[in-house]
Amino acid sequence: MSQHRAAGNRVTPGNSAARKTGASRHAKHRVARRNTPSSTQIVGLTAALAAAAGAVGFSHSSLASPTQANSAVNIAALSGGNSLSEVTTARIERRQLATRDSSRVALTSTDTTKKQAAADRLSKARAAKLDATRALTAKRASSLAAAKVAAAAAAEKLRESASRCEMMISGYHITATFGQGGSRWAANHTGTDFAAPIGTPIRSVMKGEVVFADWAGAYGRQVQVEHADGTVTWYNHMSKFSVEVGETVYAGDQVGAVGVTGNTTGPHLHFEVHPGGGSAINPMPWLREVCGLNP
Repeated sequence: MSQHRAAGNRVTPGNSAARKTGASRHAKHRVARRNTPSSTQIVGLTAALAAAAGAVGFSHSSLASPTQANSAVNIAALSGGNSLSEVTTARIERRQLATRDSSRVALTSTDTTKKQAAADRLSKARAAKLDATRALTAKRASSLAAAKVAAAAAAEKLRESASRCEMMISGYHITATFGQGGSRWAANHTGTDFAAPIGTPIRSVMKGEVVFADWAGAYGRQVQVEHADGTVTWYNHMSKFSVEVGETVYAGDQVGAVGVTGNTTGPHLHFEVHPGGGSAINPMPWLREVCGLNP
């Protein structure tokens, strides 16, 4: 009985080696099973790698390069998680779009500021040009007004000059001269006749005072003007008067109009000159020498 037990408990070399080999296999299997990661651990590791890739891709610059984005996508793809790869790619795209949008907003703001500044400069330049034009216009208007005032003053001064002369009538032709005789006059002709249509204005030859304006027999309607040196000029056969006795007239002022009143055979101005109010003299030399006119 004891021998049988001893025989049964005896360890033979072959049996010992077999047991060791079997134990070693079981131990390796247990180690391998402990070191092999589960599917949950793989997914977690993949998510961590993807998050790390995303953080690295955007930690250095807000403008991630296409290479970095592709790297993150590749990592997610290699991890075997399709849904995680899509989520990571969507995040990357959203960040890139946000970055591009912010850049566009910044560029648009800069362009708007530049355009506004250019518009402000143009507006100021136009306003300055308009102000300069207005100032120039005002200056010219002032100068023109001053010139008009000066011209009017000069004209008035010239008009009031006692030595200034104007021709008595326009559009005329001479039909009779001083000293001419004939059946038309009771004596030799005492003046010069300037024929013109009825109503043609008759003007004072020089500045003077009206001393007579009335009917004068054979002279018809007559006006007499006494000048500064005492000479009296006569205007005869007029159709109407334009002045009254005592009125001051200037060279060129109208005193009447051509007519056929009195002893006349046609419409004309009979003009006479009486130095010092005396006898009549030849009007033609007087007009040339005293007045500087050449009828």
